[in-house]
Amino acid sequence: MPNCSLNKRLFGTLLAAAVLPMGAAAQDAGQARFRSLYQELIETDTSLSKGSCTLAAERMKARLVAAGYPGSQFRVVVPSEFPKQGNLVGEIGGSDANATAILLVAHIDVVEAKREDWQRDPFKLVEENGYFFARGAIDDKAMAAIFVDSLIRYREEKYRPRRTIKLALTCGEETDAVFDGVRYLLATEPGTLRAGLAINEGGKGRLDDQGKPRTFGVQAGEKIYQDFTLVTSGPGGHSARPHGNNPITRLAEGLARIGHHRFPAMPGEVTRSFFARSAPLYPGEKGEAMHVVGRGDDGTALELLSNADPVWNAMIRTTCINTQVAGGHAPNAVPQRAQATVNCRLLPGTNVEAVQKALVEVVADPAIEVVLADAPGPVSPPPPIGPEIMKPIEKLVAEMWPGVPVIPQLSTGATDGRFLMAAGIPTYGVSGIFVDPDGNGTHGLDERVRVKSLYDARIFLHRLVKAYASK
Repeated sequence: MPNCSLNKRLFGTLLAAAVLPMGAAAQDAGQARFRSLYQELIETDTSLSKGSCTLAAERMKARLVAAGYPGSQFRVVVPSEFPKQGNLVGEIGGSDANATAILLVAHIDVVEAKREDWQRDPFKLVEENGYFFARGAIDDKAMAAIFVDSLIRYREEKYRPRRTIKLALTCGEETDAVFDGVRYLLATEPGTLRAGLAINEGGKGRLDDQGKPRTFGVQAGEKIYQDFTLVTSGPGGHSARPHGNNPITRLAEGLARIGHHRFPAMPGEVTRSFFARSAPLYPGEKGEAMHVVGRGDDGTALELLSNADPVWNAMIRTTCINTQVAGGHAPNAVPQRAQATVNCRLLPGTNVEAVQKALVEVVADPAIEVVLADAPGPVSPPPPIGPEIMKPIEKLVAEMWPGVPVIPQLSTGATDGRFLMAAGIPTYGVSGIFVDPDGNGTHGLDERVRVKSLYDARIFLHRLVKAYASK
């Protein structure tokens, strides 16, 4: 028996396409194809515990080949020790051999997500109330899907860029202690990533409580992650005979001093620009303080801003915080050992050894040893934010979101950009995605992105890459 419901839906789709103008019909078909691509990537589990980046990379390559690219133009690079950590790389050659390339980089691995914790299956794309819900809906499969879609559209448009456009969909950004695709490619095939600039995750637009675009962020640099281990020991003994040499007490006193310590305020060019451009959004003393810091005058303005918002404070100075403590060996014994982890986020260009020395001075107890918990990460200055980078972004934002200020910012977290910048590749976080004030559940439960925000970002990034590639 015929499926009347299916036939009606099919007829409605055909009728809608028939009455659409030619350009609108093509755009609608392109958006539907993008949604399918995005859904396929979302529903390919790429978590470390159960998923496979290799499968996701192969599926995205298949999309490019189906669009007409030769099978050899894009390839999946799989490290032998990590067969599920595959990375998709390839490029569209530019017409000017002397022009530096543009790198489009996005990680396709995701943070773990348990079905029992989520309202919806985290590895099924659900569209509901104007949002797409899924693990990776934003971080970072949105940009990965947009980049693949843009390359397909460039093929259809017969677009020949002046600058070579490179693509790298990598694995391991969320679990870089196990494996990181960007570091692997830099070490084994650096030519796949070598570029004059990279577009990466990080920068997002911000919506107000009513869902109206408030600011457009461009990430230009990020702080450096570094853990330190604090250890102290003593002779121990019976708890019925306490004495003054108690490692837990000693360590607690040292940690308290760290907790109250503030590193010097050292705002860089990006942070000063952030405050200067943000000032009009904050009437009153906050806005005035932002104007002062933006001009480089500082004074008491830096402390006012530091106290007003923990994110602003983290942009202004290196921060260290006590995160883990362990000690003692029995409930009825004086402890013989106590240990703590102190997590620091260093401003770009800050020397790790200098921070270690500062912690030793703050602890002020030679019986407490302060050591690096792991090898120092790459240290690099933030990339330049000159007009050749900012103008194309500002032009498109003015067209798509009139009146919304473009604000460069230093990330207080970490992305693969830190490895690229340390390799001499200026890297900028520009997603074009606007997020809600609560952060949209990124890394948490029920991660989501507004459907309109995703589709707008698709248009924005497609045009931005063209603007950079044609210069």
